[in-house]
Amino acid sequence: MRANGTPRHHRNRVDQPAVESGAWPPGTKLPSRSQLCKEYGVSDTVVGKAMMILRATGLTETLEGVGVFVAGKP
Repeated sequence: MRANGTPRHHRNRVDQPAVESGAWPPGTKLPSRSQLCKEYGVSDTVVGKAMMILRATGLTETLEGVGVFVAGKP
């Protein structure tokens, strides 16, 4: 468990609840990695892994030089 009370097994799901719940609707640009690190109290490595999971599951799309966006429903 992290000092902030976040169980280690939850750290790889940094953004997924916000994406799946609709809090970030399709087309929404995700916050920067540094903003997500601060918001969730996790390292850049953890945020990077979470972003890889979101991309691999089709929940996000990356536009080079622009950012990462919530994808439409698959």
